Amino acid sequence: MEALVERLSRLDARAEGALRVVMFYDTLISRRVDLPALARASAALAECVVGIRLHGAGPAIRMAPDGGSAPAPARPASTSRPVTLDEEEIGSVWLERASAPGPLDELLLDRLAIAAASVVERYGPARTTMADPALVELAISPDTDEAARSRALRLLGFAAGAPVWVAAVRSDRPLDRVANALRPTRPMKAAPLADVGVVLAAGLDPAGVLADVRAGIGVADSPDRSWRQARIALRFTTPRDRVVHHTDLGAVALLAQLPADAVRDNADVAAMARVAGDPDDLETLDAYCATGSQRRAADLLHLHHSSVARRLDQIGRALGVELTAPDGLMRARLALTVWRLMEP
Repeated sequence: MEALVERLSRLDARAEGALRVVMFYDTLISRRVDLPALARASAALAECVVGIRLHGAGPAIRMAPDGGSAPAPARPASTSRPVTLDEEEIGSVWLERASAPGPLDELLLDRLAIAAASVVERYGPARTTMADPALVELAISPDTDEAARSRALRLLGFAAGAPVWVAAVRSDRPLDRVANALRPTRPMKAAPLADVGVVLAAGLDPAGVLADVRAGIGVADSPDRSWRQARIALRFTTPRDRVVHHTDLGAVALLAQLPADAVRDNADVAAMARVAGDPDDLETLDAYCATGSQRRAADLLHLHHSSVARRLDQIGRALGVELTAPDGLMRARLALTVWRLMEP
C-alpha cells in the first residue's frame, strides 16, 4: 500500500491523499479504538471539530483538533453522513468546518461512518434496533408457552425475569427512528407486525415522540399482556393525544370491548359520525371535550370564544345534546371516543 501511495503521489496529489485517508481509518479499526478516540483522531486529521452521535445513546461526542472536547454550542455541520449497521441507520457523523468543505471531506466521513459502525459492532451491546419479526411475535404472542417466550426474549437481548415494556406504534416514518425517539432504555428491539410497529424495551420515555407518530404503551408485566394493552391504548390515540399509556385509561379501556354492532346502532355514535364529516366541527368538539371550557377550547384553536360558542351550539343541535350541561358534555365525550374506536 505504501508503494502504491508513493507511485500515485507522482501522478495525482488528491489520489495520494485519498489513499492516506483510507489507510488512516484502516489503522484505527485494526487498533480497536473506541468512539471518543476515533473522534479525536478524526478531528486531528480533518483539522476541525468532528462529531459522532448514536441514536438513543446519550449526548453526542464532539472532539476538537487539539484532542480535547469541542466547546459548546456546536456549529452547524458542514458535512454529515449516517452511520449504518446491518442496513439500519444507528447514528450519524459530521464535520463542523468553519470554511467550505475540503476536497477529501466526503471520503473522510464515509470512512469515519464505517469505522464508527465497526466500533459499535465490536463493543456492543449492539445498538441496532430492528429485530426478526418472527422472534418478536414469539415474545409477545398469547399463544407462546413461557419457556419459548423466555428463550425469544433472551435471544432479543433481554435478561430472564427483567421487566419489558411493549409499545404499539403507527407512523409512516422508518420504525427504527420511531423507536429510538421513544428514548428507550437498552436493550430495545423493534419489528413491524402487519400495519403496526412493535417496540420492546427495558424502559420507555415517549417525551421525544416524533410528529405524526402515534403510540400505545402497555405496562411492564408479561410481554403478551403488555402487547395487548399497547394495542388497546393505540386505539385511543388522537391527533391531540398521540401517546397513550394503558394505565392512564382506567375504566375507559373497557370501551374497546364494546361489540361493533351495538356501537353502530347507538344514536349518539351515529350522530357523531355525521358531525365528524366536517373537519372544523370535529376539531372544535375535540378541543371542547379535551378542555371542558369554551374559552380554553378557543385558545387551543386560536379562535375567538364567540366563534367557538356558535360552532358548539350547531354541533350540540346535530348531536341532540346540550354541550354546556355536564351530562351533555359527558355524552359527547363518550360518543366521540367510541366513534374513534370504530374508525380504521
